[in-house]
Amino acid sequence: MRGLPCLLLLAACNNMVQQPRYDVYEDSSLFPDGKVMQAPPDGTVVRDAPMLAAAARRPAAITPALLARGEDRYGIYCAICHGKDGRGDGYVTTRGFPHPPTYLCPRLRAAPASHFYDVITNGYGVMYSYADRVPPADRWAIAAHIRVLQAAQPVHDGEREGGHDR
Repeated sequence: MRGLPCLLLLAACNNMVQQPRYDVYEDSSLFPDGKVMQAPPDGTVVRDAPMLAAAARRPAAITPALLARGEDRYGIYCAICHGKDGRGDGYVTTRGFPHPPTYLCPRLRAAPASHFYDVITNGYGVMYSYADRVPPADRWAIAAHIRVLQAAQPVHDGEREGGHDR
């Protein structure tokens, strides 16, 4: 007999799964503007903003651990488009996606490491921002790995901006 009240309570809990909710961008009468998603109130400060701003200004010291981390993160986030060696011939280019610039072109060899950090953060051309996927320390690690890729490969006069010749 003791199990019956517990069974009834358990059956009543199913309503929490089936309760009404709003989907993103759905119209709603809940707010005066009729939108579910609301802008943050004026004066709202992102909690991580000071940390992110400080990380953007100051690259990490180059260590073997940083380079290993950069190689790992590059393999996860960048190689699919930029290729394992940075020539702009990643897997997605075989599926019709435009070739990204090779890291071996003179313009990118001369670019500061902060350029790569900025591109990872904000995107560039058809590349979207990776700021929500790659933390600031990993962005610097990837930039360091790009420098390794550039140093490991000789300069070719024929390296073009938009990938290599086919």
